[in-house]
Amino acid sequence: MLPLVALVGRPNVGKSTLFNAFTRTRDALVHDQPGVTRDRNYGVCRLDEDHPFLVVDTGGIAGEEEGLAGATARQARAAAAEADLILFVVDAREGPMDDEILSWLRRLARPTLLLINKIDGMNEDTVRSEFARYGFSEMLTVSAAHRQGLDDLLDEVVERLPEEGTTETLDTDP
Repeated sequence: MLPLVALVGRPNVGKSTLFNAFTRTRDALVHDQPGVTRDRNYGVCRLDEDHPFLVVDTGGIAGEEEGLAGATARQARAAAAEADLILFVVDAREGPMDDEILSWLRRLARPTLLLINKIDGMNEDTVRSEFARYGFSEMLTVSAAHRQGLDDLLDEVVERLPEEGTTETLDTDP
């Protein structure tokens, strides 16, 4: 069984772009309009060929519990609950607006990394200080669209993952 990494966050923070970068595919739809990703989308990351892992792209959690937005949020929560590691993806340009998701992740009590995306063109120290109130001992910064910081992110993910995951095995042949 490969370990599983779940990409979780609000709509349009860059989860699908990260998924495509991890899997070297364009399997996840990327669009400026929120709500394009609705179901869980699984793929295999082989960027570190000695440590492959499953990655799951999820729809954005928007705080709504009814209708399509609620169903999308439930899919994201299910993915996080089965993950060996959660990447809590936030948008550097929007600032810390994710308190509700953060509270839920703390109750879930799964290993979680704070990943600040869309850092390109921004003062990294300023952005880090804005997100410091979330209380993470480490924050990773990337620009998924420009592949900035992805090598450091991959190193950190691989370091934190177990050798084998807790999820059922998916077909991992390319």
